[in-house]
Amino acid sequence: MAEETKESTSNNISSAEEKTVKPRHLKKMLGQEFCVSDWLTMTQERINAFADCTEDRQWIHVDVERAARSPLRSTIAHGFLLLSLLPYFLSQSPLARIKVKMVFNYGLDRIRFIQPVKPGDRIRNRAVLREIRRRGFRRWLVRIENTLEIEGTPKPALVADLLVFVIF
Repeated sequence: MAEETKESTSNNISSAEEKTVKPRHLKKMLGQEFCVSDWLTMTQERINAFADCTEDRQWIHVDVERAARSPLRSTIAHGFLLLSLLPYFLSQSPLARIKVKMVFNYGLDRIRFIQPVKPGDRIRNRAVLREIRRRGFRRWLVRIENTLEIEGTPKPALVADLLVFVIF
């Protein structure tokens, strides 16, 4: 039992802090990679569902036969689908355990779609806390640099700075 506790506290945040992260912990994480998410397998079903939801049914996303004849030789995930997965990936991070009154997306900066993600590719997110800026009493703007990796590929699928407004 003591060994299990020891292993779980080897991260940057101790097990007592894992339950609730406080604002002062954010400053300790500044400039550090604070989350490497689990891998997620992209599926054609997920791509099709996103196409249906957004009405973006461009053939490179949904027409498997035509896409197989393209230079990419496959359908690819929508760039906005990849962006929309950032909250899922970040839900695995210590930031998801901050006790707050409210958290909401404030915006995105520096978005680049670098490498296409195909069905069957496994992706994960690496997050670095880049900036914390006070915006009033118990109000903070947090900048998180995200790099969405594709397993076995040297180039990332995307990089994007997510801006999150936090009210404590």
